[in-house]
Amino acid sequence: MAEMTKKAETSEEVKPRSVRVVLMALMIAMLLAMLDNMIIGTAMPTIVGELGGLEHLSWVVTAYTLATAASTPIWGKIGDMYGRKGSFLTSIVIFLIGSALSGMAQDMGQLIGFRAIQGLGAGGLMVGVMAIIGDLIPPRERGKYQGMMAGVMALAMIGGPLVGGTITDHMGWRWSFYINLPLGAVALAMVTAVLHLPKKKAQGKIDYLGAALLTIAITSAVLVTTWGGTEYAWGSGEVIGLIIVGIVSIAAFLYVETKAAEPVMPLHIFRSRNFTLMSVIGFLVGFAMFGGVLYLPLFQQSVQGASATNSGLLLLPMLLSMMVVSLIAGRITTSSGKYKMFPIVGGALMVVGLFLLATMDTGTTRLMSGVYMAVLGAGLGFLMQITMLVAQNSVDMKDMGVASSSATLFRTLGGSFGVALMGSLFTSQVTDTMTDRLGPEAAAKAGSAQLDAASLAKLPEAMRDAYQHAVAAGTHSAFLLGAVIAVLGFAAAWFVKEVPLRGAGPAQAAGGEGGEGGEGKTAQAPQESVAH
Repeated sequence: MAEMTKKAETSEEVKPRSVRVVLMALMIAMLLAMLDNMIIGTAMPTIVGELGGLEHLSWVVTAYTLATAASTPIWGKIGDMYGRKGSFLTSIVIFLIGSALSGMAQDMGQLIGFRAIQGLGAGGLMVGVMAIIGDLIPPRERGKYQGMMAGVMALAMIGGPLVGGTITDHMGWRWSFYINLPLGAVALAMVTAVLHLPKKKAQGKIDYLGAALLTIAITSAVLVTTWGGTEYAWGSGEVIGLIIVGIVSIAAFLYVETKAAEPVMPLHIFRSRNFTLMSVIGFLVGFAMFGGVLYLPLFQQSVQGASATNSGLLLLPMLLSMMVVSLIAGRITTSSGKYKMFPIVGGALMVVGLFLLATMDTGTTRLMSGVYMAVLGAGLGFLMQITMLVAQNSVDMKDMGVASSSATLFRTLGGSFGVALMGSLFTSQVTDTMTDRLGPEAAAKAGSAQLDAASLAKLPEAMRDAYQHAVAAGTHSAFLLGAVIAVLGFAAAWFVKEVPLRGAGPAQAAGGEGGEGGEGKTAQAPQESVAH
């Protein structure tokens, strides 16, 4: 009896160690997906200088974003049907192949194509990380690891531009892609060796028609938000046509999903009130976060005279606040099992933070803008991981992949819409303010300096002053829109139902079994599948 007890104790000690090793591998994979665009953004001018094709520059990012968004729900379903580990390893391999090919590209066309391959793999990285964590760690215990995930996000956003600039300057832009290979190889080896999940056997065929229709709908949405107001006017035939294609394809997708044996996105998951609310809130979090990441550095560079080289550091107050709050919220969730207050408090702070950022003008100090960013970061910290946790807790274990992919997809689409709508408003306001202050001709002359700090420094003082006021006005409009949209998230948070988180109580830890399922049910995640 004593020997059995000793073995059990040893097993309990192995489990946390094994989980931590797997989590380390998952965080490396998550870092790969998030770091990529941050690094590439810094290397873009050098890439264009060598490969040419300036007119196609935006497609280097768009191809990656499109492929990532379109493949996200498909990766989730494949993981549910055929096993999480295999699909995750496949996505890492595809991402690394795309990275290697991108580093070897000889012209802009090749780079765009290889970036699309890379994006296909990236779609499975984020979903794989979230779904595997959902399988391994019960929702109640998952709060312990929220700070780790928020930390990886902060590291990617802060370190990406710095690493990208250093690599490009000292090793060449191709190493911006090659740097993924050793990191990916480490993640691949660790996941292969340590992660052991129950094998799954598919009960039906993949819903190819549903997947195709969803891909068309997502592609249309991303292209509308990418091209609208920039490449084409919002009322142009191209944009209107894409909107029509998107609406028709999503209607057809919804119909097909009601008939498919294994739908790529089962509509029954949206019967859960909490899951639907988390999808809405996740969309709005993406809207606010990506808008903030884009326009805060622009404001600080153009208006406050900060260096573009350290653009990632400019977001430090927001990201540190987000990381610390996420860690605290996770610990409280784990110890108490309560979480409903976090979406409400987070939604309120997000509204307040965006509104404070909307008050910034040419006289706002860096200290005050840092405080405003910290408020927004705190709101995002309460929301970022809680939305995923509650979404996963609201579905059956068999739907963990599609729940994770759907939550990720809504956040991604929220980011696309946020950048597009806030960007359109920002550009319009900058143009109007410049025209009011300088007249149409001078405004047009200064317009080319919008994202170029060096050109801005060379402008005459009157023109530079007008431009700084214009950027402040544009930032005001963009963040005011964000604050108004965030009110919807705050309102939605009040309707979240406090459903017990699966798997966490002492009774279960002692060996109690729960039923598998969605809201109101408990089920212990298969942690024993990790250990050797």
